[in-house]
Amino acid sequence: MSTSRADRPRLVITSGEPAGIGPELCAQLANVTLPPCEISCLVDRELLETRAPAGARLDHLKVLHRPLTTPAVAGKLDVRNSAYVLRLLDDALAGVRNGEFDAMVTAPVQKSVIAESGVAFSGHTEYLAQRCGASKPVMLLVAGKLRVALATTHLPLRRVPDAIKAPMLLEILRIMHHDLQSAFGIVQPRIAVCGLNPHAGENGLLGDEDLREITPAIAAARASGINAYGPVPADTAFVPREMAKADAYLAMFHDQGLPVLKHAAFGHAVNVTLGLPVIRTSVDHGTALTLAGSGRADVGSLLAAVELAVELVQRRRTAAH
Repeated sequence: MSTSRADRPRLVITSGEPAGIGPELCAQLANVTLPPCEISCLVDRELLETRAPAGARLDHLKVLHRPLTTPAVAGKLDVRNSAYVLRLLDDALAGVRNGEFDAMVTAPVQKSVIAESGVAFSGHTEYLAQRCGASKPVMLLVAGKLRVALATTHLPLRRVPDAIKAPMLLEILRIMHHDLQSAFGIVQPRIAVCGLNPHAGENGLLGDEDLREITPAIAAARASGINAYGPVPADTAFVPREMAKADAYLAMFHDQGLPVLKHAAFGHAVNVTLGLPVIRTSVDHGTALTLAGSGRADVGSLLAAVELAVELVQRRRTAAH
């Protein structure tokens, strides 16, 4: 692999919610060993300098200054900076789409304060998809060989069963199959599909969604050449013998699949958005307002997101040739 400066993947990083730990995590990247790449950070320069830990070599970072709307205080959300946060995302996405950058990496945002500003915002995944015109983004969390995608993301639990529909699941399985092949280099990915209900519904006794929606989606996927199987009871889906069979999982809702992944690798896992025309990776955690400004935030997940973004860029380049 060439490591010449001209060939290095060009990444743009958004610093996220200014009251959270994103700015200081970006500053910490100046002091860690990175894979060969060129990194540009979208952030208010004064904010970055204020939150940088002692000894941070900020001259090692390329800073693309974006001024805050109003001064940010660590740990204290300010709705007036919501437009700033979204502008970082818009600028990063535009830069990747116009070829200035090869991929974008995002630090965490605070969904509640953006929504408070009047913008309908349920998360990075949905926002970027809307901006790209992507019909069905898929959130995939990655920790080594453990890959967990979500059928529904930031949705209240009481609304999940009504959202589980066979056509939607089939579309997600197609996106997973395609991107696991093209982005992760898995020739014939094996996708374990979790059931929604306890014991995957126990033949309808504990809910009929598994029979009515999930099973037909799996059958349709298999008929089209996708190696999906299940529905697998979620309580045993992640035991070692089951994990040995799967290259990826499709969980039905946020807190079905992610607790397992975060237990295994919290702070070192990566959030990847499938189904977009751009490469986007992110941290596996939130804004950690109580840690902001303390100097105790762990850069592990942001570093892992950078490393995976570099890997995905390199694989895409190889496939193009």
